[in-house]
Amino acid sequence: MIDGRRRRGEPPTVRSRPSFGLDGVVRQFSRLGTTLVKHGVTADEVTVVGILFAIATSVVIGLGYLYIGIVVLTIGGLMDALDGVVAKAAGAASLRGAFFDSVADRISDAFIFGGVAWYLLERSDPRAAILPVAILAVSSVISYTRAKAESLGLSARGGLMERAERLIFLGLALLLHVVMVPLLGVLLALTTATAIGRFRKVWLQASAEALQPAAQVIVEAPVTLPAVVRTTTRLHRSPRIPAGDLQPLAMRLRGVLRTSEESPTPRSRRSTQRRERRSRTSLRRPQTDY
Repeated sequence: MIDGRRRRGEPPTVRSRPSFGLDGVVRQFSRLGTTLVKHGVTADEVTVVGILFAIATSVVIGLGYLYIGIVVLTIGGLMDALDGVVAKAAGAASLRGAFFDSVADRISDAFIFGGVAWYLLERSDPRAAILPVAILAVSSVISYTRAKAESLGLSARGGLMERAERLIFLGLALLLHVVMVPLLGVLLALTTATAIGRFRKVWLQASAEALQPAAQVIVEAPVTLPAVVRTTTRLHRSPRIPAGDLQPLAMRLRGVLRTSEESPTPRSRRSTQRRERRSRTSLRRPQTDY
């Protein structure tokens, strides 16, 4: 007996240990999403809360509270991942929700990197403030490339620096704020490489789609026995053409002319009748010898 309280025929109970891996995090998120759905929270409300956290992150970083900014940035990133979990738990995943989530991500990025530019303008080299602005611009190119490719039926996923990776790297730059400017430069370079990689991926797919119709081989349909039988049946059922209609035009014209020549005109008939009368009169006269 493994367990004294176990009844006969029942399997032994196995105590579940908490999992701290990626599967455990996903499981905890699923439970949290189910709990929020039970309390009447919708995915759109979670998305709006994520935008509010992005605004708070911008203000906190702009004021110079970088460590607090890291915490608020992390919570905002979790809100961005939680809205999809809530929508899935509620069974309310839709195109409208996906559209709203994508627009909300662009708005949040604008506030977050705007706060970093504000911080650099106030407490560092003002010329370095162009770095977060450039990162934001290239990030918009990455997002637009994916959106346009998916609208054309192509794939543009992947890349080294997607949105989650960019926010993590930005959090690292805020944590090591002493070397923030060089880290932002590295982030700009990696983001640009991601944009170029996505553009190249979509370009190759579109080029392959353009060359595919030219490479297609035209294959003639084989002639089968039923098709031959159907064609022969149609020929037999077609109305027969008279033999005269099949004669050439020249032969038909010759026949018409010959008929017209053989048929006497009224004038020729009169002259023939006169000759016959004369011959008859000459035969009636008595012949004398001189």
